[in-house]
Amino acid sequence: MTISIELGAKANGQRGVVDLEELLATRLLVQGNSGSGKSHLLRRLLEQSAPWVQQCVIDPEGDFVTLADQFGHVVVDAASCERDLATIADRVRRHRVSVVFNLEGLEVDRQMRAAALFLNGLFEAERDFWYPMLVVVDEAQLFAPAAASDADEEARRQSLAAMTNLMCRGRKRGLAGVIATQRLAKLAKNVAAEASNFLMGRTFLDIDMARAADLLGMERRQAETFRNLDRGHFVSLGPAIGRKPETVRIGPVQTEGRGGSPKLTPLPETHGDDAAGLIFRRGPEETQARAPAPAASVTDVLAQLAQARPEPAVPARIDLFADADRDAAIAGIMTEMMAEPDAGFQPISLLYQDFLVRCRIARVPGEPIDLPRFRKEFAIAKADLGEVGFASADWDQATLVAASLPEDVRGVFLLIAKAALSKAPCPSDGEIAKAYGTRSTGRARRLLTYMEERGFIACASDLRGNRIVMLPDVGWQTAPGPVDMAPVN
Repeated sequence: MTISIELGAKANGQRGVVDLEELLATRLLVQGNSGSGKSHLLRRLLEQSAPWVQQCVIDPEGDFVTLADQFGHVVVDAASCERDLATIADRVRRHRVSVVFNLEGLEVDRQMRAAALFLNGLFEAERDFWYPMLVVVDEAQLFAPAAASDADEEARRQSLAAMTNLMCRGRKRGLAGVIATQRLAKLAKNVAAEASNFLMGRTFLDIDMARAADLLGMERRQAETFRNLDRGHFVSLGPAIGRKPETVRIGPVQTEGRGGSPKLTPLPETHGDDAAGLIFRRGPEETQARAPAPAASVTDVLAQLAQARPEPAVPARIDLFADADRDAAIAGIMTEMMAEPDAGFQPISLLYQDFLVRCRIARVPGEPIDLPRFRKEFAIAKADLGEVGFASADWDQATLVAASLPEDVRGVFLLIAKAALSKAPCPSDGEIAKAYGTRSTGRARRLLTYMEERGFIACASDLRGNRIVMLPDVGWQTAPGPVDMAPVN
């Protein structure tokens, strides 16, 4: 299914949208000078996608911590829990909590080390927790500089390696990088080159305009376009945005940053001795030293991450998982998913994310089924068993035997059991391959061999070469069926 995130309006009046699933696969690069509206763009993207995907914001200035109030992000203060960053990052992925990683108050060297530890923690999570995550890095030139700087060389190397992993290898682990920079010339080329989507804002230096034009496939004489862009306007291009460069005006946001552009305010009316006294004499508010506000402890942060992620504000939904029709509702969603082209051949982690999204669209509240339960249910759905019109005791016996097999194999066994119980022809290699989630008929035959070696089935052939499968534990066998049919798409 397609989730479209609306960024704003194009110059021709059409909606400027981003295909979220495509963005997760192809990554995004944002460029714009200070004051061009980069942070506003990132905030718009984060707010619009918050209900659909887990998020992590690497925030060097503490500008995005306000997302916590409205969208349930947990603020991880790097200054107060540097020793536990890897553990916190692992729990972020394990519990699928959206976070703002606040680096405000740290020196540049410590910011780079902390970002490297946190990104590596996200990257090294166990395979079972490779759920899709949008990783937004503001001021990316700080963490992936193009050249050596005044920062500690070891910190720069660690940070650059973590950013390279995010952009080059993160996709297979569910990490989709969104990086924003003031200057392309200051950003490491091997990091910038991995992005396939671009949003280029106002910039003035010739080298940055030339690189932006090259990335968008524009002629050099068109590079002046970036100098004349208004604040909040970006030239967009990419498979998740559009196939040709178009200007997009970013729409409004629901939250505000703690910074913002400076505003002129009237000067106070103080003259002569009054002004000098304000500077050299201690005021009443300074007579007592103010105790600093206590920073959040590591224990508090870990406790927040261990809690279930609060759901964003969405319309009221029917509690299907607490209702008597829960199984029918789950089966309906599974059937709807299987109707999608190639649905049975995608990785289970992506399918589970799609399932969760469909539950939200169907207004399903509360905790959905977990990944092991989903894997088992989807394996049966891939086998396309439909309504089993047999005696309950007979079918319960078949499901009891199938429970001894690995979860991804149970659906295939039940497909054969259904054919045997109804005296139907044995499923072909193509049908077995589809039920297992592959297009390889050779893998389907190896799967039958696997079950036969373990005594779950026994295969034989009639005089015409058709296959017959017997199920010794239940005493059933299929009718003869052809073996060489192509897999069903």
